[in-house]
Order: sequence, then C-alpha cells, then structure tokens
Amino acid sequence: MQAIGGQGPYPRGPARGRPAAPTRALGGLILAGFAAVGGLSAYNSCVLEVPTGSQAVLIRKAGLDLQPDMELAPAPGKDGRYTKGVQAGVLAEGRYFFNPLYWSWEIKEQMNVPAGKIGVRISLDGEDLPPGLILASPGQKGILRGELTPGRYYYNWYGESIELHDPVTVPAGFQGVVTLLAGRLPKDPNVNLVGVGERGVQRKTLDPGTYYRNPYETRVSLVDCRSQRFNLNEGGDMDFLSGDGFPISVDGAIEFRVIPDRAAEVFVLYNEDDNGDAIDKEIIAKIVTPESRSICRIGGSRLTGGQFINGVDRELFQQNFDKSLKANCRKQGIEILAVAVTSIRPPEAIAEPVRAREVAKQQLKQYEQEKLQQLAESNLRVQQIMGTQKKELVEAEQGVVEQTTKAEQEQAVAKTLAGQKLAVATTGLEAAKDKAAAIVSGAEAIAGVTRAKNRAELAGLAARVKAFGGDGTALAQNIFVGKIAPAFRSIMSNSDGPLMDLFGQFVKAAEKKPEIPKQPFATTAEVGK
Repeated sequence: MQAIGGQGPYPRGPARGRPAAPTRALGGLILAGFAAVGGLSAYNSCVLEVPTGSQAVLIRKAGLDLQPDMELAPAPGKDGRYTKGVQAGVLAEGRYFFNPLYWSWEIKEQMNVPAGKIGVRISLDGEDLPPGLILASPGQKGILRGELTPGRYYYNWYGESIELHDPVTVPAGFQGVVTLLAGRLPKDPNVNLVGVGERGVQRKTLDPGTYYRNPYETRVSLVDCRSQRFNLNEGGDMDFLSGDGFPISVDGAIEFRVIPDRAAEVFVLYNEDDNGDAIDKEIIAKIVTPESRSICRIGGSRLTGGQFINGVDRELFQQNFDKSLKANCRKQGIEILAVAVTSIRPPEAIAEPVRAREVAKQQLKQYEQEKLQQLAESNLRVQQIMGTQKKELVEAEQGVVEQTTKAEQEQAVAKTLAGQKLAVATTGLEAAKDKAAAIVSGAEAIAGVTRAKNRAELAGLAARVKAFGGDGTALAQNIFVGKIAPAFRSIMSNSDGPLMDLFGQFVKAAEKKPEIPKQPFATTAEVGK
C-alpha cells in the first residue's frame, strides 16, 4: 500500500452527559453502523486500483503553482511540498491509497507496440534542446534516442507521446546504407564517408535482414546490389567513327551490379534527391554509358571500317571493350558481370564486299573443318578396323592356343599309343628276327644240299665234256641228237633249208673234229670248282 498526502484523524466533539444504559447501547450500535458505512466510503474514495495492462497518472489538487513553461509538476522539494498539476511518472498495475481531497488520477491502457512496429518516445516536458542538437536526452524536450521494440510500455501521456514506425527491412540482394542523423560532427567534413559515430553516411552497410532503428536518429537507404541489364542502344545509338572515317554502330547488352562492400560509397557519389534512394539510372547514366562510349570511340578509332567486319579484328575489339569496361567500372564501385556485343554495323558500302570475302573465308574454314572431320572419320574407321583385326587376331591366337593345346594333348596320346605299338612291334620284330634266323638256317641247309647236288652234276657234266675232248659243243650236239633221234624215222628235205642247215653243222663239225688231247680225268672236286 501507498498513501501520498492526507491529514491526521478528525478531532472529537465536546463531552456530554451519559444517557441511560439501553439508550447508550442503541446509540452505540447506530454510531457503529454509521462509522462502518463512513469508513467503507472513505476507504473506497481513497483506493486507486490500476488493472492489468493499464497505468495511472496522479494529478495534485493543492500545492504550488506550475511555472508557465512547465507541462508536468516537478518532484517535491526538500520541504516536501508538492506542485499542483499532473505529476511526473506513472503508477503501474496494483492497488494504491491517496487522499481524494488532495489527489485525483486518470487511468489509461499502457502503450502497446505491436509486432512489426517500433516506437519512438517524444518528450513534451523538460528543458529546451541546445542549438544544433536533434535528439533529446532525458530531462529535455524533443525526440529521445533509442527505439521501443514490440511490447508494452508505461508512459505519461501528458508529458510524452510514442510514435509508431515500421522497422527497416533490407531485402535479399540489397544493402542498407546507414546515414547517422544525430551524432558528433565529423573530424573531416570534406569526406564522403564519415567515421563510426559521426554524423553522416557510414561506411559499414547493413546486410539483408530486419533492423530496429530510430528513424529520427538513423536513416537507412536501400541500394540494389542485384545484377541488372543495360542495352547499349538505350537512349540513342552507340556510334563512333572508325580510323578511316566511316560511322560504326554498336549494339549489345551489359550486365552489372553494385559491389556490396562499396554500396555506401556509390550511394553518396551517385544518389540524386529527385530519385529517392534509387541509383540505378544514375549508375547507367554516369558510369556505364559514358565508359562504354569512351572505350568504343578510343578503340574504334584504331581500326578501319573493313576491320570491323573481319572476324579476328572484331573479336579483339570486343575483348578489349570487355576488359577495359570491367576495369574502369570496378574503380567506381560497379562490377561488370557480362558484356555481350550483339552486332557491329559498318556502312553497307564497305560491308558487302568485305562480308562476301569473310563468307568465303568462313566457307574455306568450313571446308577445312569438313576435311578434318572426314579425316577424323577415316582415322576412326581405320581404328575400328584395326580394333576388329586385333579382336580377330586375339581370337585366332586363342584358337591357335586351343589347337596347339589340343594337338599337344593328341600328340601325347599318340605318343602313348605309338609307344605301346612300338613295344608290340619290337616284340614282333624280335620274333620275326628269330623266325628269319630259322628260315635262313633252313635255306642255308637247302642251299648246301643244292650246291652239293650241283657240284655232283657239274662233275658229271665235266666228265662228259672231257670225254668229247673238252668240246662242249660236241657234247651239246650229242645231247641234242640223242634227244631228237628217237623221234625221227626218216627225213625228207631239200639240201637247203633250216633243218638241213642244222644237220649240216654236224657234218662240218665231224670234218673239223679236233684231236682230243689226252688228259687225265678231272675229279669231282675240280669240276665243282
């Protein structure tokens, strides 16, 4: 319980004579009833109930007068005396006791800062701000530093107000450039970005997310760092003169973005108030387009009109344009992601013959490529045939191995069979040798008999020849005549003829019969020799 102010107990009236006992008892009951009712009424008039979610402001009815420039009564002085009017501060939920003769009060709901909002306190009471200050400190009039996040807050609505604002949301692909509206002055006023805590644009930016910032203390500007596309011919043709004075027109597309780490610098240099926080058009108008025109004019003036049709020279021009544009824009905080030159249009007077020549060159290259392709296909076909041959060779070698293995197996079997046959033949040979030896022995025996018989016949023949004086012819004629003589009875024939010639020989032989020498008869052994 709390009681502020109030007076002592009321004084009693003068004493009177005592009534009789019954009368005193009844009077006592009546007085007690009045006292209870009066006490309950006094209690209710002194109780201050602040419900949940509410707050109360006290108003002093008696005391010192407020100064003309005061909104709220100051705290009691050392003498304990109050000032009339709305008291500073608030009473939270609970039960309080105040003397209604000196105090009144008002009850309101607390300030509820909903989700997705922030609150900013604005003080209506206090000292005036010194010149040059934007935000007030406690005890000063004006916008207070800091912010209130979603929730319930106590505030004295006679001495301050709370404004609701949206928090700062930095979308994906953006950077939040922070400008400090209240703070100490920068040490160097001639710089684009100031130091931490100094009034001005801060170097550090906010990454994508939600931030609670007092909009009177901090301003956050969104810089789009996503990739953007720009056509070279937007706002007019991108044209220049070649080295020999022919007008050349270039068309294409450039993809760029703001470098996130340098978003604050780019924002300060190229932001225009009439465009708000958007700097896309300023980047295109002040960086990309001027740099593109400058590079095209400088690089184009080094080539003739015909060289812009030639594939090699035009490719070199595009490469130099890409490289130079990326380098120059990066110095200014812009990253060139891609450069695509879609067309370079020289005058038609020189384009047609050069184009025809280039077409012929391209056709020649095409034919060369086709030739190389055919050669490659031929080599591929050769490789395929060689692969097939190798496969067949492997299969043939595998067949040879199989045949060799089979032949070796058959040879081993044949050797085994041949060995068996050889053993049988060897046995037969030995038997044949024995049989041949027996035959030879029998033949030699027969030959010995035959030789002996022949020697005997020869010995007899030799003896007969010797009987004819060693004339074998005579013996032969004798034998012949002896053989045919018994068959003839008579012979009638001319003196000439083969038969008579035969008998004539005997007559001549008889006339020429030599003298048989007298020699001893040979022995049988000599005749055999």
